[in-house]
Amino acid sequence: MKRILITGAAGFIGYHLSCFLKQRGDFVIGLDNFNAYYDPHLKRDRATELQKMGVEVAFADICDQNFLKLFLLRYGITHVVHLAAQAGVRHSLIEPDDYVSSNLNGFVSILEACRYFPNLKLIYASSSSVYGLNQKIPFKEDDKTDQPANLYGATKKANEVLAHSYHHLYGLSVTALRYFTVYGPWGRPDMAYYRFTKQIYEEEPIQVFNHGLMRRDFTYIDDIVRGTAAAIDLGSACEIFNLGNNRPINLLSFIDLLEKAIGKKAIKEMLPMQPGEVIETYADIEKSQKMLNFHPLVSFEDGIHQFVDWFKHYYAIATPHYVFG
Repeated sequence: MKRILITGAAGFIGYHLSCFLKQRGDFVIGLDNFNAYYDPHLKRDRATELQKMGVEVAFADICDQNFLKLFLLRYGITHVVHLAAQAGVRHSLIEPDDYVSSNLNGFVSILEACRYFPNLKLIYASSSSVYGLNQKIPFKEDDKTDQPANLYGATKKANEVLAHSYHHLYGLSVTALRYFTVYGPWGRPDMAYYRFTKQIYEEEPIQVFNHGLMRRDFTYIDDIVRGTAAAIDLGSACEIFNLGNNRPINLLSFIDLLEKAIGKKAIKEMLPMQPGEVIETYADIEKSQKMLNFHPLVSFEDGIHQFVDWFKHYYAIATPHYVFG
């Protein structure tokens, strides 16, 4: 039995991954600091659902290195899946210190704790944002990633460089997973698909940047979880994998499909390109297909319907009159 620690377990991917690993028979325990970057109630609700399944989510700060070492020792952890991070491109333009604290200092704290356990495997979330201003499409793992378009992408690139150095110096097993625009039930409210759904229901305008001339490689959460679990099982010495749908969708087509799933038209506010954004993300997944047997199964049409169904159910329970506070 693998004994797996998941940081950011009350987050979107952390929640779904914890469910999957627990259901297949692994020992799973989580850490989260339940910060207020988005509504902590959603994180608490995820943690409550995990608790029902027998997965404990402890309150902790990943910068507390001594706590991490004791935690790894106490539970005999064999694998750490590090998902805790400060996410979001827009927020990085306003509060850069949040990214330094969580994504840089916090990541070094994780590496320092893990290196004292020679047989431990570290799997961590990177991002498609590392490709930044790269013009080559689709993005391949060995492409250059030295032109980030925003601070978030820069911190994720730094994570990969730091992890490689810890592998080289201490033999730490490290696997980076470059996630591409993950979406689905229990998702993050700051992401466009979630935010647009709320605004369409409330008949508020949605902001469409670059006049809709963008494409994103939306990847359904179940596919991301399967790819992440495969990376855990592989336990590579030092690898980087793209986990994306390999089928980017135009922003206006995405809005059209969302409108159909909701049954209401969006009020569009067409705006110029936002600082820090990129025109397109598109994952080359050949390496992941070969080494992880990663084959995305869920189309965007099916995935967005599943999200909208969850959204209606979740908010009908939490707020019967559909009023957001």
